[in-house]
Amino acid sequence: MNETNIKRIDKKQRRWKRWGIHLFPLPALIIYGLFIVYPLIAALMYSFFDWNGIVRGAFVGLKNFKNLFTLEPFSGMFWNAFRHNIIYFVIQMVVQNGLAFLLAFVLYKKIRGAEFFKLAFFLPRLLSVIVVGFLWKLILNPNFGALNAILGKIGLESLQKAWLGDPKSALITIILVNCWFGLGFGVLIFLAGLQAVPTELTEAATLDGAKGFTMIRKIILPLMIPSIMIMTVLTFIQSFEAFELVYAMQGSMGEPYFSTDTLAVYFYRLAFGGSSGESSAIGLGSALAVVLFLFISIFTVLFLKFTQKKEVEM
Repeated sequence: MNETNIKRIDKKQRRWKRWGIHLFPLPALIIYGLFIVYPLIAALMYSFFDWNGIVRGAFVGLKNFKNLFTLEPFSGMFWNAFRHNIIYFVIQMVVQNGLAFLLAFVLYKKIRGAEFFKLAFFLPRLLSVIVVGFLWKLILNPNFGALNAILGKIGLESLQKAWLGDPKSALITIILVNCWFGLGFGVLIFLAGLQAVPTELTEAATLDGAKGFTMIRKIILPLMIPSIMIMTVLTFIQSFEAFELVYAMQGSMGEPYFSTDTLAVYFYRLAFGGSSGESSAIGLGSALAVVLFLFISIFTVLFLKFTQKKEVEM
């Protein structure tokens, strides 16, 4: 084989490698486009039309958005669900992430059986959300549920109640179940952040007399801003997309009396009709989906910019 042929083959190989590099992400881009980009564009387009069931009608511009915010009962349902999502986020941040950080800090101290506890905390996350909802619905049943039975056995009959049947406790109960479900993931994220803290800094701070809460506040928390930022953003997104657990435990109507309604559940009811025989309103549902997407995206971007600025300052 002469030198000319060798150069020609080498040139073809380099060309194929160059094409391979560009074509390698193509399958992922196709899947992303079909299941992420296309639904977003379709929802935006659907929101500008009137709908008769699943039949698209006339172009109405921003009318669906206006009706969503100003026309009853849509506006009342929207703000009711929005308030529930905020409550969802606040309780998850305080209970789930606060407890996850404390447990991660305890495991960080290398207690005996740390690996077992990490597995135990994360184990619920391996279950399907629908399965979790079904199991906890059985546990919380007011007639034969395990929770009320345990309260009765230890002499706390006054605390027994229909946890999912009372509008005052139903939403809080579902959120606490969600905190139990997501606790292990938070523990792993915070534990990874703690393990990334240089031991030289903590040892030097210990020699200077820092310990306990002072050590956490002055040394550990500032260095864990990336982990805290990740958990805050993920918790916010999950809180405002809360659907599966609410649907599994209370159905599409946000029972009782819409006290567990969230924006995602309300979207499902608008777009596909409720379990009580409500007709679908695809235009309004699409408008709600667009509003929810924009709200989550804008908040996430602003929060990331804010936390990056604080991280640089600290």
